[in-house]
Amino acid sequence: MTPLLPVAEAQSRLLALATPLPPEATPLARALGHWAGQPVTARRTQPDADLSAMDGYAIRFADLPGPWTVIGESAAGRPFAGTASPGEAVRIFTGAMLPAGTDTVLVQEEAQREGTALALAGEGPQYLRRNVRARGLDFHEGDVLIAAGERITPARLALAGVAGHATLPVARRVRVAVAATGDELVPPGTPLSPGQLPETNRLMLMAQLADLPVDLIDLGILPDDMATLTAAFAGVDADLLVTSGGASVGDHDLVRPALAAAGAALDFWRVALRPGKPVMAGRMRNTVVLGLPGNPVSAFVTAMLFVRPLVARMAGAGNPLPVPRPILLGAPLPANGPRADYLRGAIVDGRAVAPPLQDSAMLRTLAAADCLILRAPGAPAANPGDSVEILSIA
Repeated sequence: MTPLLPVAEAQSRLLALATPLPPEATPLARALGHWAGQPVTARRTQPDADLSAMDGYAIRFADLPGPWTVIGESAAGRPFAGTASPGEAVRIFTGAMLPAGTDTVLVQEEAQREGTALALAGEGPQYLRRNVRARGLDFHEGDVLIAAGERITPARLALAGVAGHATLPVARRVRVAVAATGDELVPPGTPLSPGQLPETNRLMLMAQLADLPVDLIDLGILPDDMATLTAAFAGVDADLLVTSGGASVGDHDLVRPALAAAGAALDFWRVALRPGKPVMAGRMRNTVVLGLPGNPVSAFVTAMLFVRPLVARMAGAGNPLPVPRPILLGAPLPANGPRADYLRGAIVDGRAVAPPLQDSAMLRTLAAADCLILRAPGAPAANPGDSVEILSIA
């Protein structure tokens, strides 16, 4: 047996197996949730003219305290065409272009108007260009607005659109094939014979990828049969193949030899991780292969640590790994063993608490968790109030 790989090294080696898919111009409406494959620069300046930030009157600051003669109106999309001379004002609305000859906005609450006669009815603007959104306040043409590797969020989608882009350079959706293995597994809701178990890892794994830009290929439940597994793996046409179950060393754990028979070359197998030690990774022609354990909690945790980052890497993410954050403990934890431990936990009154039972088959404990509490190999016992790191569970 080769030594167990540290989690960070396994993640690094896994990400090195994949290269980001090349970017292609994708309509804005379909780019949400992808990662920018190239920097996105502004094709225009925003705003492209001085605009009013309030409803009121465009005036010349030097003309204060007035009075003025109102000579027209400027509304959003319908700018005033002329030029205001000293002593003249233009009725203006929020978002409208500031007319030539004006430099400040007198808000309507501080104005008194009768016909075309306008007078000051309050303190008025206290400085030049008050209530004006300056040209280029948001950005200028040529500014980099979205860096390569940043995710396209709703706000970035809107930013790209107002900057003049109808498409964005993002990778196509990652094709991910998912399979469960095991003679004991049957679809949920099926009447169970002795020794059978409802199979839910595929459903769970696909749900864990639902917010990522993926096209999922469901390979179903595969039996513990060498020929069937080999044929199924050899026929995969995907960027990533994810299996659950059959990754250990028992007589019926056939995923590793079946992958080899299908042409896969493994890069590593077994990680210094609890839960989830029997993780394997490699390549099978143009497909990255990732074999996860069959215990549901192990599959969930390894999907967080390996599958999601790998998909994000393929999709062009600049920082694909999950980022832990510090928090204080709310209950004691015992000293940790030689493997990194990811404890299911809950945040109670702002502090992280791990239930004492952490068996990797306990889905109820996982379902009640909202975080994983990270424990480094050999970590000493920890007490309430000590700082630990957690990964949030969405």
